[in-house]
Amino acid sequence: MDPTNLGEHIHHQFDRELESLRNRVVSMGGLAERQVNDALSALKEQNAELAEYVIRTDHRVNAQEVSIDEDCTYILARRQPAAGDLRMVMAIIKTITDIERIGDESEKIAHISMGLATSSFPGMDLLMQQIDVMGRMVLSLLRDALDTFVRMDVLAAVQVARRDEDIDKLYVALLTDLIQHIKADPKDTEEFQSLIWVARSLERIGDHSKNICEYVIYLVKGKDVRHTTIDQIEQEIGA
Repeated sequence: MDPTNLGEHIHHQFDRELESLRNRVVSMGGLAERQVNDALSALKEQNAELAEYVIRTDHRVNAQEVSIDEDCTYILARRQPAAGDLRMVMAIIKTITDIERIGDESEKIAHISMGLATSSFPGMDLLMQQIDVMGRMVLSLLRDALDTFVRMDVLAAVQVARRDEDIDKLYVALLTDLIQHIKADPKDTEEFQSLIWVARSLERIGDHSKNICEYVIYLVKGKDVRHTTIDQIEQEIGA
């Protein structure tokens, strides 16, 4: 190879490495999305077999996180990226951490689904419908958050992140409803408590999805917008 072209060759190789990492993050996110969907289906259908499948396959999300993280560490050590490239690597590291935690929450829901597979208690159908509504909102938020990562769309990231507020409100309402059921039917406290944990896991998945949107903003704009309100974020980036 001509030594004068060595720098350009390394640059292009680095670009390919970063693009490969991005594609693997998207693949990992898609896997986590399917885990959430399957966990919700197992709960709704009281399908213990599907719940067991979610639990059994959670290791795939974990393995992808380890693999991508190792490659990011290699890039940081060997390539010593700067500016936008460095933000890309850091955003990927943060994003896969949240995706892995989404997988963990899906596994928790699956475990609870197995415990509720043969359950029946007063108000169960209505409560399951409420949880299903919340679950679909969370799944949509996750899907759209991953899409903003694919497109690196800052304006969409802000809009998607704002939807987490609706999930939080629904979580509070559902939690209040479940506590009232516990008071009215204390004999079924264990089942209602299980649904509280499901709602909590869904709320956390919403939070992790919002975090992904914030990493997109950080990557594109170079601004760390964690621990700020959506209104503040819009002001910061001029959205």
